[in-house]
Amino acid sequence: MAFSFPDGFYFADSHEYAKPEGDLVRLGISAFAVDQLGDIVFVDLPEIGQDLERNKSFGSVESVKAVEDMYSPISGEVLERNEEVLENPDKLQNDPHGSGWLCVVRPSDLSQLKDLMDAGTYSKKIASQ
Repeated sequence: MAFSFPDGFYFADSHEYAKPEGDLVRLGISAFAVDQLGDIVFVDLPEIGQDLERNKSFGSVESVKAVEDMYSPISGEVLERNEEVLENPDKLQNDPHGSGWLCVVRPSDLSQLKDLMDAGTYSKKIASQ
């Protein structure tokens, strides 16, 4: 299956994304990760105000196949979380790069984005798997 990843998004090896929006960063998981998981039945997200540490778990996604931890691609404070995804995991399933986002953070170090893959690099990595 061919996947399309939006420009302006940065991806971690563990398939989470970071999308810079001014001084803030929107986090989520890639369409590839969602496809690998299958039907998503439950999402666990951090509380507002919680500090996320880069490469540390910030929540989990449960599907009919497995429960997978999600790892923050960037350190920062959670300012917002997508309550709609918590109530209706289909939002994540159907639009992971849009309405299925997970949380918005105020990054402690925006330069951490340079350690992530851009959409083109990530797409090549996925195609080779």
